[in-house]
Amino acid sequence: MLLSGHEIRRRLGVDIHIEPFSEAQLNPNSYNLRLHNELLVYDEAQLDMKREHATRSITIPNGGLLLEPQTLYLGRTVEYTRTEKVVPMLEGRSSIGRLGLFVHVTAGFGDVGFAGYWTLEMFCIHPVRIYPNIPVCQIYYHTLEGDYTPYVSGKYQHNRGIQPSLLFKEFVGHHDDET
Repeated sequence: MLLSGHEIRRRLGVDIHIEPFSEAQLNPNSYNLRLHNELLVYDEAQLDMKREHATRSITIPNGGLLLEPQTLYLGRTVEYTRTEKVVPMLEGRSSIGRLGLFVHVTAGFGDVGFAGYWTLEMFCIHPVRIYPNIPVCQIYYHTLEGDYTPYVSGKYQHNRGIQPSLLFKEFVGHHDDET
């Protein structure tokens, strides 16, 4: 079941934590999260899932930054979130999507127990200017049925900034089938 905005507010400090919280960002059934002023981009044209890749940081000036198509930009939310007993989900805002900017392209499903900043996978279909602190996506929450083990020690847990892919860590100790 999806939580209403009133229920999100009621559960703040109990099993939903959003820091900082602003009443103005609360919606009927979600909460708007803002874009931090830092982005990461990969330095390499080809990426390999089994390797760590170098990134470079870009600061979004107050006057905005023009994003270019065919580039994956990793951003993060200003807000730090933590959940207990509810499942967080993230979606781009429709007003942002209507500009051709896709936010959180494939990984909007969060785990109960996740604590940290959300890394946003951003991609545009034509050039679009972005600004720091704009409400760029929305978090919403589902109730969880049954027993569960919370996400407490995953590779992205308690992050302090933008997280490039750490998929390569899953390959450590695995042998290739190729000869």
